[in-house]
This record gives sequence, structure tokens and C-alpha cells, in this order.
Amino acid sequence: MIEGKNVMAKRKTKFMCQECGYESAKWMGKCPGCGQWNKMVEETESAGTGRRGAFNHTTSTGVAAKATPITSIETVSEPRIKTELNELNRVLGGGVVKGSLVLIGGDPGIGKSTLLLQVSHQLAKINHSVLYISGEESLRQTKLRADRLGISSDNLLVYSETNLEEISLTIEKNSPDFVIVDSIQTVFHPEVTSAPGSVSQVRECTAELMRIAKTKGIAIFIVGHVTKEGSIAGPRLLEHMVDTVLYFEGERHHTYRILRAVKNRFGSTNEMGIFEMKESGLEEVANPSEIFLEERSQGASGSTVVASMEGTRPVLVEIQALISPTSFGNPRRMATGMDHSRVNLLMAVLEKRVGLLLQNQDAYLKVAGGVKLDEPAIDLAIAVSIASSFRDKPTRATDCIIGEVGLTGEVRRVSRVEQRVQEAAKLGFERVILPENNLGGWTAPKGITLIGVSTVSQTLKVTLEG
Repeated sequence: MIEGKNVMAKRKTKFMCQECGYESAKWMGKCPGCGQWNKMVEETESAGTGRRGAFNHTTSTGVAAKATPITSIETVSEPRIKTELNELNRVLGGGVVKGSLVLIGGDPGIGKSTLLLQVSHQLAKINHSVLYISGEESLRQTKLRADRLGISSDNLLVYSETNLEEISLTIEKNSPDFVIVDSIQTVFHPEVTSAPGSVSQVRECTAELMRIAKTKGIAIFIVGHVTKEGSIAGPRLLEHMVDTVLYFEGERHHTYRILRAVKNRFGSTNEMGIFEMKESGLEEVANPSEIFLEERSQGASGSTVVASMEGTRPVLVEIQALISPTSFGNPRRMATGMDHSRVNLLMAVLEKRVGLLLQNQDAYLKVAGGVKLDEPAIDLAIAVSIASSFRDKPTRATDCIIGEVGLTGEVRRVSRVEQRVQEAAKLGFERVILPENNLGGWTAPKGITLIGVSTVSQTLKVTLEG
């Protein structure tokens, strides 16, 4: 009986929030950590397991670690392995870094597994051993997808398993250069008693994969599910633990996919890669500006083109606005692909500084092509789109508009204006309306006219009346 009591004492029950990881001794309807309802789940763990692997005072070579002066540390450039997908290389910062842990999130069916299987094949072709671990599909299902994509290589090993201990032993036995885990929510650690996908399981499994990546120099890609709000499922701790976080975005009803980096310890977080989903897999889009503008209507009011910077790449996209009289007391304001608050701000500027009566008008704005824009250089194009639709006067089809708008109605300078103008000239635009303060110190391409503006009112005279 005494032994039975000791066994029972070794286990404790706690309630953990599946959103933020908040722990509580009792169940609560609302989590005090993140404020979400009905996210507390009961979990049981063995006493002493919470500190497993928390303190490791030795390096991978077994030598005790010590503090080192920063001046005595030699810096070496991280060697990168490039794939055949230049769009993926750009988002990663130039290629895959050995020993890195990369998390890829996206909606179901968006193409995460397809992308990683294609990358596995490309790495295997250049004599790198790749271990593809699938926790959601059997070996036959993975083989069927590989046949559809035309993938076949002896260097690509496929393994179907969800037990992390078995996965670790397989990695130890095969010593691959790259590992893909699809997905982290299906993998479980046998010493953690909670269900796969819970906060404790995701945290422990990710920590173990990080240890493998760093000690053995293996680049590991892990797939993460996303919630209905679009964020990666599980605690935010998951994103903090990995080296790089990539989001795979796009409409399921459209063929174009966008890969963004929201965290990258080895490169910029502003880069964007664009792919097109075809029967044979994902193909990169070399000129996204041409794709986003190919279906633009000619002579339609409320349409403008803006040159936006996505990292180091200029992208020309179309901004559309529809302004119509409201049938209700409160006019509707809807925006897709841009900040809703930014639209309200610009409509207030147009009403106060330009004199457009928009308080009784419904406003619907969108960025064509499913792109999301969040830089201030798109302000002027949004304002011109709204005014164009309100006055029912189209802008010139060969105009490109760039500029930030202040609350007093002034047009402020933007960064990297040369690259934006060069991209517009490449696609045949004849005029670029840009801030007056951006005109000096550089030479415009031949065949394009630069028009400097200082206020929103001046811009509307040039675009809608000139």
C-alpha cells in the first residue's frame, strides 16, 4: 500500500492553456494569460520531468562551456545550401543554413508538404541525404505524391513515425543532412503523458529537434498547423524556439501562393517568394508584377497601381476601391489586403483636407491578387483610388503612384524609390507620381516621366484632372 501511494505521488495533474501555455492547478473557463475561453486542458506529468534537459552545461563535444569575450570570437560566414527554387532561397536569406530549425505554417491543402517534398528531391539530386518523416501519411501515400510530382532519388529516405524516440534513433542511424518533419503536431514524446499536439508535447518535441539540429549540424524543417485565425497552432513559444518561421499563404481557389518570413535569424524578414501551384507541383514566379497586373481593367474608375517593396524586391500591384452611397446610418468600411485602420485614416484626410464628402459613403477596398501590403508608401495610391471611385473618373492606365500621406494632407518621401521606378519602367508605365522630396540625387530610366507632388490635393489634380 505504501508503494502504491508513492507511485501516485509521483504524478501530478495540472491544467494548461493550449494557446499560450499558461499553467494552473485548477480548471478555469477563461485563461488569465491570453484571455481565451475554453482553452484549459487537463494534463498529467511525472514528477521531475519538467526539468528534463533544462540545464546542459556541456557543449556537443563534451567539454564544459564557459563565458568567452566577444572580441576573441571568430566570425565566419554561414555556409548555405541553395535549392533550385530561387524564391525559397531569397526568403531563407540566400539558402538553407546547416544546423537550422525552420518552421513552415499554412492552411490545410495550401501546398506545404508539396513544397518540402520538392525541396527534398532537389537537395537529394545534389548528393545530400534527406530524411522525410511523415506523421500524417503512410509511406504509400507519400509515394503517390512523389510519383505525381516526378520525384525519385535513392538519397531521399521516407519514414512514417510519430514517436519522437524512434525518430531520434532513425536520425542517429542514418545521419542525414536534412530532415523534414510533417507535422510537429502529430509527433509525441512518450515520457509526456498529454496528447499529441498539446502545449507540453509541442514544446518538448521542438526542443528535442532543436537539440538534434544544433549538435549534429542537421537542417530540420518542421510543418506547423494553423488555427482558424491564421496563426500557427500551439503556444507562441514554438515560434520563439525555432530559427526561422515561414508562412505559406494564398487563396485555395487561386493558383498563386506566397511564402513569407516572419522570423529569420539568418536573413531579412521582409522577403517574399511567389509560387504557382500546377499539376506537376509548385513553380516559382519570376516576375510577380506582371502576374498581378495581367487582368487589370482599362478605363475603370477606382483602380490605381502602386510600386510596393517586399524586402529587396519591388512589386507592382493594383489597388481597387468602390465608393457608393450608403443605405444605412453607419457607412460600411471593408478592406482586403491592407490595414482597415489605414483606410479610415486616409478617408478622414480626404474629407478634411480635400473636401470630399465621404461620411455617407460605403467604402470597399482590396489589393488585387491576394497580396497583403503594410508599408506606408501605398497611402497615396489608396487615396487616389478612393477619390477616383467617388468622382467616377478613371486614372491613366500608364500611371504608377507612390507616396506616404500625412494627417495634414502632405505627401512624404519613401525609401528605395529608384528600384520602384525601375520596376514600373520595366513594365511599360509612362508616368510615376511620387513625393517631391524623392526627386533629387538619382537618374530616372529613359522613357518614363517623374511628377513630384507635395500634397494630396495636388496629386488628385495631376491624376484625375491632368
